[in-house]
Amino acid sequence: MLSSQVIEKTLERFPTYTADHFSVVPLEKGGSGRKFYRVFGREGGSMIVVKYTNHRAENRHYVDIAEFLAREKIQVPRIDFHDSVEGLIWMQDLGEDDLWAHRENSWEDRRPLYEAALREAGKLHAVDLRREDVAQLELQHEFGEPLYLWEQTYFFENCLQAHFGLAAETVRRQAESPVLRDILSHLAAQPKVLVHRDFQSQNVLTQGAGAWLIDFQGMRPGLAQYDVASLLYDPYVNLTTGEREELLGFYKQECGPPGKMVSPDFDDVFYRCALQRLMQALGAYGFLGLQQGRPEFLAYIPAALRSLREVATRIDGLNELTTLLDDLP
Repeated sequence: MLSSQVIEKTLERFPTYTADHFSVVPLEKGGSGRKFYRVFGREGGSMIVVKYTNHRAENRHYVDIAEFLAREKIQVPRIDFHDSVEGLIWMQDLGEDDLWAHRENSWEDRRPLYEAALREAGKLHAVDLRREDVAQLELQHEFGEPLYLWEQTYFFENCLQAHFGLAAETVRRQAESPVLRDILSHLAAQPKVLVHRDFQSQNVLTQGAGAWLIDFQGMRPGLAQYDVASLLYDPYVNLTTGEREELLGFYKQECGPPGKMVSPDFDDVFYRCALQRLMQALGAYGFLGLQQGRPEFLAYIPAALRSLREVATRIDGLNELTTLLDDLP
């Protein structure tokens, strides 16, 4: 049993956690071959223990990335110990509150938390990719035309064709749209920064008015607007158009590198990134729901589709796609 291994290894490594004051609670959060546990010791102390496999290479690099981010003063859970042989990580327990948990609160309560999250992302985006310590990190493949194309294909195959049952010819015609191909090349040509890659409400923990980033093992070179769009068009949370505009304005004014002007086409790139991110999310929901036996993800498709349509109307030349989205059941 994995929980027995967690108990055994924790007692070996942390003498303050004694057998007579010890409990392990499996957490529902998990993915990419990882399992999470909350370990309680005496006097109310607790840690999070992560058991990972090498099924995905990015799992092995989580600790190195976490320690790098901490050195950059970006708020992430503290790593207490890493057993690379057993595939176990002990880290700071920051509790269970995340941005998603605040989704029903008033905007007055939520806005400072979103601003705190964007500030942490802004610190990440300000890191100079040319630095030697950045080059030494084991990062995932950077955002370029191949990855952007994969996101679009993921959407067309797993959402439109597999989930909605659209004819292969209809899907192919949409996938070969010259406008979508132009988006690939346009985004790939933009200057890159470090991005989280999955910057959404369930990957931002909150304590008080502060925000901590988690699940950042997919970090890679990409566009800051991709991270911002991932948070502002998160299908798990309902943000109004006005709230999104407030947060986008906050990021541009408060979170960019000091002394650097926001590029005139920042918003245009933002909406193209939002299109890409929503296509990726919709493809994931279809794939997880239909091929991985997790139908709960299918429930997020309607919200993501509404956002995709709204974003598509902001990009010239996607009228055929918006009409197709309107006709979906």
